[in-house]
Amino acid sequence: MRADVGVIEALAYDVLPPREVGDEQIAGQRVRQLHHIPILIGLSHFISLIACFLSGDRIDNMAGLGLIATLVGVDILAFAMVSIGGRIGIPPHMSTRLLTIYVAFCAAAWTYFAANMFSAAHSHELVVTAAVVGGGVIAMAIAAITAPPIAIIMGLSAATTTMALAYSDAVVAGICIMALVVSAYATAFSRTSIATARRRLILDSEAHQALRFVNEFEASGRGWFWETDSSGTLSYVSRQLAEDFDCDPADLLGRKFTDLLSVDSQPGEELRDERTLGFHLSARFPFSDVVVRAASDEDVLWSVSGNPIFSENGRFLGFRGIGADLTEQRRNEQEISRLARFDSLTGLPNRAMMRQTLEEALRNAARRKRGCTLFLIDLDRFKNVNDTLGHPVGDQLLRQVADRFSRTLGNHGQVGRLGGDEFIAVLPGVVETGFIERLATLMIEQASQAYQIEGHRVTIGASIGIAMADPQRACADSLTRNADLALYAAKAAGRGKHCFFEPSMHSEASDRQRLETDLRFALEQNELSLHFQPIVRAASEDLCGFEALIRWDHPTRGRVSPDLFISVAEECGLIGKLGDYVIEEAIRQAAEWPDHVRVAINLSPIQFNDPKLVEKVATLLQTHEVRADRIELEITEGVFLADNEATDDTFARLKNIGVRLALDDFGTGYSSLGYLKTAPFDKIKIDQSFVRGASHPKSRNSAIIRAIVALADSLGMDTTAEGVETHDDLNLIRELGCSQIQGYIFGKPSPAEDCADMIERDSVLPQGHRSVREPRHRLMRRGLVSIGGEQVEIRLRNISAMGALIECAKPVAPGTQLTLDIIGTGPVVGTVRWSQAGRFGIQFDAQFDLTRLAPPRRQMTGATHSFSAPFYVGEKESA
Repeated sequence: MRADVGVIEALAYDVLPPREVGDEQIAGQRVRQLHHIPILIGLSHFISLIACFLSGDRIDNMAGLGLIATLVGVDILAFAMVSIGGRIGIPPHMSTRLLTIYVAFCAAAWTYFAANMFSAAHSHELVVTAAVVGGGVIAMAIAAITAPPIAIIMGLSAATTTMALAYSDAVVAGICIMALVVSAYATAFSRTSIATARRRLILDSEAHQALRFVNEFEASGRGWFWETDSSGTLSYVSRQLAEDFDCDPADLLGRKFTDLLSVDSQPGEELRDERTLGFHLSARFPFSDVVVRAASDEDVLWSVSGNPIFSENGRFLGFRGIGADLTEQRRNEQEISRLARFDSLTGLPNRAMMRQTLEEALRNAARRKRGCTLFLIDLDRFKNVNDTLGHPVGDQLLRQVADRFSRTLGNHGQVGRLGGDEFIAVLPGVVETGFIERLATLMIEQASQAYQIEGHRVTIGASIGIAMADPQRACADSLTRNADLALYAAKAAGRGKHCFFEPSMHSEASDRQRLETDLRFALEQNELSLHFQPIVRAASEDLCGFEALIRWDHPTRGRVSPDLFISVAEECGLIGKLGDYVIEEAIRQAAEWPDHVRVAINLSPIQFNDPKLVEKVATLLQTHEVRADRIELEITEGVFLADNEATDDTFARLKNIGVRLALDDFGTGYSSLGYLKTAPFDKIKIDQSFVRGASHPKSRNSAIIRAIVALADSLGMDTTAEGVETHDDLNLIRELGCSQIQGYIFGKPSPAEDCADMIERDSVLPQGHRSVREPRHRLMRRGLVSIGGEQVEIRLRNISAMGALIECAKPVAPGTQLTLDIIGTGPVVGTVRWSQAGRFGIQFDAQFDLTRLAPPRRQMTGATHSFSAPFYVGEKESA
């Protein structure tokens, strides 16, 4: 709102509608200032009425009395209108308009009265009449001095009346000049009063706004206000300040401000703060953010600021200021400090704190020359818990894991959480390998025990990477990197293991990183392909289907093992894209084969937990027009990490679209048999670890297979034995009653175009060796042999306890008995079982001790043994 008022605006302000905010309020105030106008005019009319009575018969008739009586009635109506106009809803500008009309009517009546009623009067009577009329007009002018429109009407009335009474020109001119002066004064007065009223409204608005801000600030709890007089006595306090003392603000008024406060007694700060606050109060200087403690029973801290107040002549009036409660802020700062060092979920030291712990342990190790050990721990299958049961269950699981690790480690070291499902443990001064190994094994065992969370039985595992510091050269970064590489190796070895760092792991990690990059490129460039391994009915050897297996022929690496690149895909998040490719290609290929040929597709737990899995399978079946029961989805026990509604729902939806479900790698997982009661499986696949060598007399695998077959039969499920490679195992599997057989004996995985002959014949003949041969030694050994009286140099390969493959330049007939002189080992006697150009196979007469070939190697903790493929006694080894 602007405060300035122009002349035109002042003239029309009272009779036009308000145009700015606040003008209506000002107009209402101005109308109330005009309430006396009907009273003054009515008083002049009453005096005129008395004058008429005094003139007696000098008046021509009674019309004058009637006119004056009418004016008195109009005066009464006008007074009533201005008195109750606001209450009945008449706007201020309308009230002013009505008053102006009222004044104009009165002025016209006086002019008429002066011109006609006393036209025949004597001169002395005219003087009385002029005095009465002039007095009324002057009274109206004085009454309307605050309203320019009414003042103008009054001036016109005075001039008209004077001319009607036939006064001289000088008198008329004087009256007109007087009317102009009064109108000008009324206009100037209105300009001043309206501007003043506007400025007052602006100030009132600002004051109310400031008061609202003060009230809102006090109500928000973010601070409070205080004020003292010149003697330091409180003259105003906010309610929030009084609430800290459990009293009303009035109870604090009159008390010394310093009686409510005591300086914060932080060590080393008390004298400084006391001197600061006391100096400013006594010197009447402003102060800011002085920390004080309230003189109350509770531990309350305030931050107080104040400014001295002086009058215009410089007299000190007191202090005025604000305060804020720092109690909660101090608590938050302490909590922030704690969170900066500890994990909010588990309460264990966080990454930054463990970094400090490790660096301190290494410094102590350097001084004491004792070394230090670092564990990096990763929880196996934890992501499946979050995906299947949700993050709240995952959080509770992490708390329980943290408790187990802390109890297991005890006083031997400090365990912390890096984030997610990763933990770390620092063992200062612990370097004894045997103890470290036992401790790591115990931590893995503790983490692998089942958890009960919200009615769910959850089972996970843990892998640990171990790095031992050289007290002279180790640093935190290198030790952490080494432990991380060891952890990676432990996870690659099958998880649930611990592994010590070895220097060769650096090159392995780099190679794995390159493999991940190559896999991404292979997926983008469609370098992957599907091979299919036949599945045969055990009784008739008829072909019943194929299992789709992913293969990768790398441009430079050659054939990459699926175990290697699938694990890489799981770790880098490519397993979903890889699985989608396998499902789509397998269903597309199934559409090209006869309807009786089924195709089995492996699903990882991550794929199974994909909410869009069922939709993807249904869409592909419809797109390629493949009957649903021709597709068999093989699922491992990993999906039963925790029973939940999402798992059951996925099973139900898959069965609703008609696909078959097979439980893969049965017997090797970590779940109980309880899921077989509800999971709608059509088939159980017996893992090859039970099948291979089952025909050996000392093997217990046949009993396990028999039990699995009996279980499947009782549940109405088929059984497939995986990994059948020899005729002995094939005959045993048939005797034990397995429904189907899969293995190298019926064919290796091959491209789809190579499967056409098997599909056309609709049967597969078993091919392979009779029995399994013993483990063999891969390294080549040199030796000598006497053939026809001549010493011939030979090379021995694939050496087993029962025989070996011999590379020899001279031909040897089968059945020949030879004595081999293996260099560094000694003579071995055997019989030639088969022979071809440049090589022959020999069977030893007595069992050969493989440990004679080389001294025993030191076994590294966490390392795994690798065994060569079987060696078949009496059978021809292919070139």
